[in-house]
Amino acid sequence: MAQISTFLFIRRLRADVSSHIQHYSKGRRKRSGRGLSFWFLPGGASITQSPMDDRELPFILKAQSNDFQDLTVQGRILWRVSDAEKLSERIDLTLNLKTGGYTAGPLEQINNVLVALTQQFTAQYLLQNDVRSLLKGGPRPLQTQVIADLKKDHTLEEMGLELINLTLASLVPTSELERALQTPTFEALQQKADEATFERRAMAVEKERAIAENQLQNEIELAARKKSLIEKEDENARIRAVAQAETNQISAKAKAESIRAIDQARVDMEKARMGVFQGLDPSIVLALAAQEFAGKLSKIDSINISPDMLTNLFDQLKGISAPAARANTVAAKPKTPKRAPRSTGR
Repeated sequence: MAQISTFLFIRRLRADVSSHIQHYSKGRRKRSGRGLSFWFLPGGASITQSPMDDRELPFILKAQSNDFQDLTVQGRILWRVSDAEKLSERIDLTLNLKTGGYTAGPLEQINNVLVALTQQFTAQYLLQNDVRSLLKGGPRPLQTQVIADLKKDHTLEEMGLELINLTLASLVPTSELERALQTPTFEALQQKADEATFERRAMAVEKERAIAENQLQNEIELAARKKSLIEKEDENARIRAVAQAETNQISAKAKAESIRAIDQARVDMEKARMGVFQGLDPSIVLALAAQEFAGKLSKIDSINISPDMLTNLFDQLKGISAPAARANTVAAKPKTPKRAPRSTGR
């Protein structure tokens, strides 16, 4: 915006370098240029100001595809004034000489022209395609086509305007259409998710089955090992029993042999002892037996002697004493030495 100051009956205008000023006085152009500063008389003067910097215009458009589906296009237009004199001839850019503002709304008019042209070319492109292909392609093909159409159109050039760039941010359907379009995809994705869930469950069941089979196989192996161990223990027990039986048999045989040897020794001793008494007189044997028997008796409470027993005992004593006396007589009798044979010499 230009700055206008008043001093008495004259006024002074000062504009920025980004503004193009045209000063008319009495229908004639007196000054034209950017960033001017000058004094002027308000009576009969007319001043226009054209912005020479880049301007950005955001917009939202609605149009239909060839299958009658509503779409919303959102973007921005970057434009600038290429010819200020042409623009001033097409758009009212006159300034209020008191405030320095526009007397009309020239920037709104320029924005309306740009949006109208963009709306026209956008609608033309959308009507040539169905909604699925448009949404699948996205805003980039539409952006390229609208830029090409705006540059081919001479409206902006004739107005002294230049399109710097046009950018489309989004191309979206209505919420109802979006949900309808999302439904098949959502169902397909849900089906894939369900399949993945089923596969995961099947895999889990398969893993559980494999774990159960592995556990069963381990139990079978453990049972087989336990059975083998029991069989080995039984076999070892049988071996130990056989060995123990053999040991016992050997021990019994050894013990029997020992007993037999002892008994044989006793028999032999008894035979030897009996052999000693074999040549003795029975009365002597009886006396020795009585002596041995008496030696084994520790105490005699009473003894019964019958006449027959005394008679028999006296007879035995006589039999014992007679041989003893004869033996003593023979022992006391001196021996007569034998004569030597007489030698006969011839």
